[in-house]
Amino acid sequence: MKAGAGFKRGRKASPELVSAAVNMALESAGLELASSVLLFLTEHFAHDPQAALRAAAAAASTTQICGCSAPGIFTDQDWALDTPAAVALVLGDGAALAKPLPGESGLLLTLTAPNAFNPAWMSMPGLRFGGVSGDAMGQGPFSVWENGKGALTGFCELSMQGASGMILSTHGFKRLSQPQQLHSAHDLDLLEIGRQSAASSLYAALESHGVDLAAGLPTHQLMVMVADEEADLLLGECQLATLISCQQEAVTVAKAIKPGQWLSWGIRDTEAAQQNLSTQIETVSTILPARPAFGLLFSCMGRGPHFYDGIDRDIELIKQYYPGMPLIGFYGNGEIAPVAGKNELLQHSVVLGLFTSKDSA
Repeated sequence: MKAGAGFKRGRKASPELVSAAVNMALESAGLELASSVLLFLTEHFAHDPQAALRAAAAAASTTQICGCSAPGIFTDQDWALDTPAAVALVLGDGAALAKPLPGESGLLLTLTAPNAFNPAWMSMPGLRFGGVSGDAMGQGPFSVWENGKGALTGFCELSMQGASGMILSTHGFKRLSQPQQLHSAHDLDLLEIGRQSAASSLYAALESHGVDLAAGLPTHQLMVMVADEEADLLLGECQLATLISCQQEAVTVAKAIKPGQWLSWGIRDTEAAQQNLSTQIETVSTILPARPAFGLLFSCMGRGPHFYDGIDRDIELIKQYYPGMPLIGFYGNGEIAPVAGKNELLQHSVVLGLFTSKDSA
């Protein structure tokens, strides 16, 4: 299996920019042509990507061009936000991206526009990983493509042929409280957690960690971490729910949580994010049969350079573990990954797929 990544930035969104990114990827992989190309473009290409897709197909000598536009894109070498850019991953020598067979239950790379996300296909067979291509508000121009042309459904799913992979997902949050069971709730309002009101539980957790509340409750930094089992929550295998408000004794969140589920309060934290990602990579590294041939990374727009003061420390950390490994991905407004065997839409997270040749599995 051969894989290579290419990155090109320019003053305008042009087919030549895309050709240059694909040619760089081919050179990196030691290939003259590719079996398939995973192509991510900045949103400058979103309104009319067809010329860019034709350029990629011509450069790689294949029509198997899939990918999407996004507000920001990156490789292991560089990243781009608010400027026209293209990144490409080329695969060859036995590896390829292809439409899955009906009912395929393995890993499926899933790319979707915000308006095409559907829980129905999330629950179909297959362990899905990938991302949502919209901006932080789920708006802005976006486009998804497969087989060298736009996907009319607004999403695509692809299986990895000739490659075996493992998916890890990490959240950029520090847990502020021990897991407790939710005893009562009404719609989106959490009412009683443990033996106290939800509001009392939240404020107690914040005060115990010295969170400054002088300017009010920092709801934009807070999340509820939720799991069906206490053990899953302690391992970080959880769903996330955004806090909307806290009034009197209730805390309102963005998704329904059922009584009996376990939850902890969490706050965004850069060091916790790095430690969690490092732990996950080390765990996966002991299971992978060989050094990864390439990686795919899907990151929240609220993470990356915005989260780490101008440096994407997630990419830098991955490079420390796997120097020279081709890596591409994009910043979007939702990340998709299997959590405890169930496909979930995550927020404020990163999803990393690491792939080796099936011959080494």
